[in-house]
Amino acid sequence: MLSPASIQQFIEKGFVKIEGAFSRELAAQGREILWQDTGCDPDNPATWTQPVIRLGGYAQPPFAQAVNTPQLHQAFDQLVGVGRWQPRNSLGTFPVRFPSAEKPGDDGWHVDAGFPGEDANDFFNWRVNIYSQGRALLMLFLFSDVGKQEAPTRIAVGSHLEVAKLLLPAGEAGMSFMELAGKISISQEWPVELATGEAGTVYLCHPFLVHAAQPHQGKQPRFMAQPPLLPAGPFMLNRADGAYSPVEQAIRLGINV
Repeated sequence: MLSPASIQQFIEKGFVKIEGAFSRELAAQGREILWQDTGCDPDNPATWTQPVIRLGGYAQPPFAQAVNTPQLHQAFDQLVGVGRWQPRNSLGTFPVRFPSAEKPGDDGWHVDAGFPGEDANDFFNWRVNIYSQGRALLMLFLFSDVGKQEAPTRIAVGSHLEVAKLLLPAGEAGMSFMELAGKISISQEWPVELATGEAGTVYLCHPFLVHAAQPHQGKQPRFMAQPPLLPAGPFMLNRADGAYSPVEQAIRLGINV
């Protein structure tokens, strides 16, 4: 599924883009379900009164099928390792973004956390550690066509390598979502890539990749899921057999192992 060049890009830049990872038909079926849950009329922009509406996880057939295509399973094996990821039958939160002059309020640069802190209900205290506990990949599933104006996710290219360096001294305990966000410096001048593409496109990203939302300046709402791929076990940075996955190789590259 992924060429050696694509895998090397994942290691060095932190992501790969897979076009046609699931069908446009599945995307259309999913949007129909999502539109109903937004409470908005797809044919009446006057009803699109919020810059973003967050919808919960979805396990209906279009979503379960989208995350379980042969192309994606093969890519998971290549990036995370055969037997090292947990199958999933649902997609995570959908932040549906609408054209709006109002600021969305959630467009800061960050790394998604993987495991709970003292209060599991407080997402801002969820944590990230050097072993990427609780998260094997960050995934972006485009359920609508996303151009440069349709609030594509911003990706800080290569930022996962710097995040690995930041996390190393924190050991197994790691850092909270907010603590790590406070240490991320976009003054690093990382190149920024926009997660654009046709419906059915999936971005598979290293779990340490720094990314951010942005305001919607287009005309059609953006539908995108951002579920994690969960690991079957902890990542290992010192394997006796040297059989490191690309996710592990990237972490090792970041900490100069």
